Amino acid sequence: MRIAMIGTGYVGLVSGTCFADFGHHVTCVDKDVTKIDALLAGRMPIWEPGLESLVKSNVERGRLAFTTDLTEALKGAQAVFIAVGTPSQRGDGHADLTYVYAAVKELAGLLDQPLVVVTKSTVPVGTGDRIAEILAEEGAPKGCSVASNPEFLREGAAIADFKHPDRILVGAEDDGARAVLAEIYRPLFLNKAPLLFTSRRTAELTKYAANAFLAMKISFINEMADLCEAVDADVQELARGIGLDNRIGGKFLHAGPGYGGSCFPKDTLALLKTADDAGVEQRIVSTVVAVNDDRKAAMAERVRAALGGNLEGKRIGLLGLTFKPNTDDMRDAPSIPLVEGLLTGGASVVAFDPVGRVQAESLLGEIDYAARAEDVADGADALVIVTEWDEFRALDLADLARRMRGNVLVDLRNIYDRSDAERAGLAYRGIGRGRPNA
Repeated sequence: MRIAMIGTGYVGLVSGTCFADFGHHVTCVDKDVTKIDALLAGRMPIWEPGLESLVKSNVERGRLAFTTDLTEALKGAQAVFIAVGTPSQRGDGHADLTYVYAAVKELAGLLDQPLVVVTKSTVPVGTGDRIAEILAEEGAPKGCSVASNPEFLREGAAIADFKHPDRILVGAEDDGARAVLAEIYRPLFLNKAPLLFTSRRTAELTKYAANAFLAMKISFINEMADLCEAVDADVQELARGIGLDNRIGGKFLHAGPGYGGSCFPKDTLALLKTADDAGVEQRIVSTVVAVNDDRKAAMAERVRAALGGNLEGKRIGLLGLTFKPNTDDMRDAPSIPLVEGLLTGGASVVAFDPVGRVQAESLLGEIDYAARAEDVADGADALVIVTEWDEFRALDLADLARRMRGNVLVDLRNIYDRSDAERAGLAYRGIGRGRPNA
């Protein structure tokens, strides 16, 4: 099939490339000339494992193309996916649909035959209804269908998630749209991926509900970690003890500095706004958001406490800045309030992240950057593990201790054992792993 993908951000580029790898012919279109020029030259706008080689191979095979011309992208297309940004609006947290609706209006004026318009972007309930209205108002050919096909991709594992999904969710109101989406995803049937058809509104809401539930698990285990510290228990053992119950599951039960990234923060806020507009209280989700905000803000205080209550004049080395490993995404990363708190407290900060420096430099204050993970220890009073990159899991702790001025290791991701750190001469502070002074 021929597919047009509007938007070459994280969702659009990954989705379009994977569709092409299935054998479809995909043209990705974006108004950002610089981004399209970079893609045509083989340079990726995001860092995602395996994406660059997959893009290259499908471009070479003639199945994947990039353009700034929407008319060109629509030639012969049977479906057009909208994968533009839907950031949170300032003030109310509602998803900003400016780019979605602008894309639909431009699309409507260019169509010369009916096709299926599919929202891949995360959008509030009722967005598909409004898209259908806009298509009619702008004179799109009769017979166009509107469907919702939300993505459930994890940054850092997006290609594997797309090709081996837990489920494929399609919200559609007519058989024609269902048939087109079923054909697009037919290659995945070989992997027995369940294709779930719902109403359009149900699909739109399901995306938000899924992310809110996962965010809830993170906030829950973080509160359990605080309780573990108070009663001298171990949150990792606790998480395993409850996660082995298949009604609960072990995923997203990893205590840490709070969730961030492109999805959970904005999607929980958007869900609360939708509920507020509908006059339905969402106390659990509201509490999840508050718990997470407080969690991230409290991380600097953890470092302060580990240093005896004083940050003034201290040098802090940070290992990792991105909100999770295997991505350069800094959106709502816990490192942002952490750095702000450390600098406000009078500390100086040096950081290393394998791929996140470029994004971090535009978001963080006056901090230094190291060329290697080991270099952040030079002259540091404390080291803080912020992101659980694989390359941080087997550092020479004794060497780090020798390089440091102090000896404090604050492990916000629990990737080291206290005993190993103490043998290396470090004073270890984890998350929810017994009383800090035990």
